[in-house]
Amino acid sequence: MLVSIDNDNKEPIWPFNKFNYLIFGIGVLTIIVGYVLMSTGEVNSFQSIRLSPFLLFIGYVILIPLSIFFKK
Repeated sequence: MLVSIDNDNKEPIWPFNKFNYLIFGIGVLTIIVGYVLMSTGEVNSFQSIRLSPFLLFIGYVILIPLSIFFKK
């Protein structure tokens, strides 16, 4: 469970803040842009072979995990 309880106040503490959600949103947007570019490009174009997989890699492997593991 992600929500922990503070022993003093008995209030739930949520580990994510606004910055985590911002990075997560940017990651999801990057993934969506990657899929859109992949679907609209020609089969052997720079857009479909190089740019789209790079954006998907950045979204899935860097931004989404960064949003989960980053603590301020």
